Amino acid sequence: MDETSTQGKKTIRISLDAMGSDSAPRNEIEGAIDALRAAKNRFEVVFIGPEDEIKKVLSEYDPNGLNYSVVNATQVIGMNDSPVSALREKKDSTITVGLNLHKEKKVDAFVSAGNTGAVVSASTLMLGRLQRVSRPTIGAFFPSERGVTLLLDAGAVTDCKAHFLHEFAIMGSIYAQLIFQRDNPKIGLLNIGEEEEKGDELTKVAYKLLEKSSLNFVGNIEGRDVLQGKADVVVCDGFTGNVLLKFAESVIGVLKSKFTLYAERGLREKIWMGMMRGTLRKILKEFDYQEYGGVPLLGVKGITIIGHGGSTPKAIKNMILKADEMIQQNINERIESAMETMQTVPASAISSTT
Repeated sequence: MDETSTQGKKTIRISLDAMGSDSAPRNEIEGAIDALRAAKNRFEVVFIGPEDEIKKVLSEYDPNGLNYSVVNATQVIGMNDSPVSALREKKDSTITVGLNLHKEKKVDAFVSAGNTGAVVSASTLMLGRLQRVSRPTIGAFFPSERGVTLLLDAGAVTDCKAHFLHEFAIMGSIYAQLIFQRDNPKIGLLNIGEEEEKGDELTKVAYKLLEKSSLNFVGNIEGRDVLQGKADVVVCDGFTGNVLLKFAESVIGVLKSKFTLYAERGLREKIWMGMMRGTLRKILKEFDYQEYGGVPLLGVKGITIIGHGGSTPKAIKNMILKADEMIQQNINERIESAMETMQTVPASAISSTT
């Protein structure tokens, strides 16, 4: 792998877990090729996995002229593997090898549609945390009336402290500024009511921290407010966030099923559904996780994008493009700077959180 491109500039390299998805490595390879072509070969994709198998599938897609390389890895961490045990026992897994390259600064990002717990654990242990970040957080994207809403945390930290939520809000604010292009993003705290006194001890203390911060905190928001876009960034504990995310992922499937059943009622309904097909497709597209690709793990010393196990080539493509965008925006440098200037949490407040 060359250190520079023909123009003398450092080439961005993105390592891809080629065995992460349910349809690996074909979906990963097809998605990566589509990403390289869409980006006009601006970066290099480093496929991580069994070299012979990857090269065999690659040969079916005419990859000549594309900027890629292959690094051999002989093991795969399955979806049902215990993250901690698998990382200890499978030293030559695609996740471990890919993140080792990132740790050694041989690549600039790591993308995987594999075992989420293993990717989060390995990224945290191997890359380390950014300065002043207590816990890394997984982001999730929700369509809203104002565009896209970022939710933090979506499952990385189920046992939260109030100052974790404050840190999530800072990282989310920077992400929304750089990736969503939102000036002074609105930050909302997910709660069971809008009033300040609502919620449990965690949300009450978090409210006070966010209220005193320099963030554009708009107060508590309820579940119905997420899709209305009342906040650009919504913060909550990982347990709540993951439940909300999994519920949202089921919406598109339910709607498609309902539309199909409606069309089967009779000829008139079938004709009407045929006339509305284009409009419905555009609406449902916003709820399709493939459009967002994967979710970022914010707070680690690197770029990690985590995808759904059922990721299609389109989803893989968008994951890679998102990693490239985060690199281009120097998002980690901006997060560390913001954590330094915006994180003014009294020690008494931290010690009192649960």
